[in-house]
Amino acid sequence: MTSDVLGPYRVSAYNTAHDSDNKIHDGAFARSLGFGGGMVPGVAVYGYMTHLPVMRWGRAWVERGTAECRFYKPVYDGDIATVTATMSDGVLDISVKSRGEVCATGRAAMPDAPPIAPSLDLFPKVPQRVERPPADEASLAVETWLGLDPYPITASASARYLADLREAAPIYAEAGLIHPALTLQSCNLVLNRNVVLGPWVHTGSRVQHLATAAVGDTLSVRARVTDNYERKGHRLVVIDALVLAGERTPIARVEHTAIYRLRQAAAA
Repeated sequence: MTSDVLGPYRVSAYNTAHDSDNKIHDGAFARSLGFGGGMVPGVAVYGYMTHLPVMRWGRAWVERGTAECRFYKPVYDGDIATVTATMSDGVLDISVKSRGEVCATGRAAMPDAPPIAPSLDLFPKVPQRVERPPADEASLAVETWLGLDPYPITASASARYLADLREAAPIYAEAGLIHPALTLQSCNLVLNRNVVLGPWVHTGSRVQHLATAAVGDTLSVRARVTDNYERKGHRLVVIDALVLAGERTPIARVEHTAIYRLRQAAAA
């Protein structure tokens, strides 16, 4: 067994959701729940993590690589997030530290053969809800299908997001590729555009890339709720999401988990 250490890759973390309706990203509100301030979104922290596999495998990883991420502690706006990874037997084990603590961990790998994208017949197209019910055990019941209407990733939006991520890999701007963090962000959107959420937290994802998407493409999502459960006073939802470019091309399949009802908010 051989291993190599990659990094450290250091990022001055930026709260890309400071104007979001998710109050967990608002400093004053988050502190009222006992946090240290407004949290940097999990998808942004995931974006920091993807830098090392992209530097290791390049475009091929964005086209067909795999990733896992799990978030344990918040990363706060303005803090330094330090990303390191250990390569062992073809797998990158990734860690993100901030304020001296491990805030997130993950893994990335490159399969030997390109994955086979699931048939769109297995992921029926359903419209995004016009009227959003409150997020609860009924609106996010297991086997419920959720849809996210297509929305464009413009050149200006992509450039702004790369700047907000402090992304140092040149491949996205040079090749006109949509960043994997924007792909994962669409899985957040399929939740918050179909139900009314209070303060909520993305806790982790498992990602299988299926193809790249280009700046100028639209993204849409077809997702099925696979679990809705309570853990340590929190209420969590899990979705199996297929992210599409141009409403036709699957670019990622994602198992996406979020706390949609925080115990702190329920007790407040």
